Amino acid sequence: MAKISIKNYIMNVLAIVILYALLKFLIWNGVISRYYLGIIIFICINIVLATSLNLATGFLGQLALGHAGFMAIGAYVSAITAISLKGSGLPNTVMLIISLLLAAIFAGVIGILIGIPALRLKGDYLGIITLGFGEVIRVFINNIKMTGGAQGLTGIPRISNIDNIFWITVVVVTILYTLTNSRHGRAIKSIREDEIAAEAVGIQTTKYKVMGFAIAAFFAGIGGGMYAHYIAFLDPNTFNFMRSVEILVIVVLGGMGSLTGSVIAAIVLTILPEALRDFANYRLLIYSGLLVIMMIFRPQGLFGTTEFSLSGFLYKLRHNQIFSSRKKIEEGD
Repeated sequence: MAKISIKNYIMNVLAIVILYALLKFLIWNGVISRYYLGIIIFICINIVLATSLNLATGFLGQLALGHAGFMAIGAYVSAITAISLKGSGLPNTVMLIISLLLAAIFAGVIGILIGIPALRLKGDYLGIITLGFGEVIRVFINNIKMTGGAQGLTGIPRISNIDNIFWITVVVVTILYTLTNSRHGRAIKSIREDEIAAEAVGIQTTKYKVMGFAIAAFFAGIGGGMYAHYIAFLDPNTFNFMRSVEILVIVVLGGMGSLTGSVIAAIVLTILPEALRDFANYRLLIYSGLLVIMMIFRPQGLFGTTEFSLSGFLYKLRHNQIFSSRKKIEEGD
C-alpha cells in the first residue's frame, strides 16, 4: 500500500509539473494572450475560494453564506500590509508571502470568533448569521479611512502573477485534500452525516465545527489576498452577498464534498460568463438556465462526493484495453 501511495503522489506531482510547463510554454509562444491569462488567474482564485468553502459547507455540512466577507478581510489585510512594506526593499515574493500569511491568519481568527457563537445554530439560521456577517464586514470597510472607504483602496503592489498564483493554488488544494482524508477529515465528515451519532462516539463536534469553519476562513483570506495583488484596486462592493452566492454555486455545481468537483466547476463557471459575452443580452438567461438544468438532472453536482484519481483513471483505461483485447481474441477463436 505504501508503494502504491508513493507511486500515486509521484504521478500527481508529475502531472502538475507537466501542466505548469505546458502553461508556461503556451504563454511564452503567445498562444495564451494577456486576456486569457487573466481568466486563468481568476480560475485559480475561484478554485481557492470554492475549495475552502467546500470544507465548511460540503464536508462539514454547515451552510455558510458570508464567504465573501472572509475574502474581503484577506484582501484588505494583505493589501494594507503590502502597501506598508512597499519601501522596505523586500523582494516581491517575500512581500507576497508575508501579506498572504497575515491575511490568512487574520481571516482565520475572525472565523473562530464568528464560528464559536454562530455554529451553535444550524441550517437556515446559520446561513442568515453568516450572511449578516458578510454584509457587516462590507459596511465596516465602506466606513473607515484605512481601507479607502467607498472610494476603494489604491496603490496596492501588483505582485501576484501566474507563477505564484498557480503554485499557491496547488498548495492550498493539496493541504485541503490531505486534511479531508486525514483522521480530522473523517471526524468532520461524520458531523455532516449525523452530528448526534458523531458526538455519541466521542467526537468533539464543537471543536471540529469551529476548526473547519476557521480553516475555510483562513484559505478564503489567501484567496482574497491573491485577488488584491492581481487587481491592485479594491472596491468594497466587490465583496457583496452575490459574491458569496457565486462561490456557493461553484461548490454546489461541482459537488458538496468533492474538491475535484469544486476545481472543475470553478473552471467552467469562470470561463462560461466570458464565453457568453457575445450574447450580452441573453448571457444571464443562458447562464441561469444551464444551472437550473444541471440541478434538475444532476442535483448532487458534477462529482457528488467522489474525487478524481489519476492512477485510478489510468488503471481503468489499462484494464479496459486488456479486456477489449481479450474479447477480440476470444471472438477470433
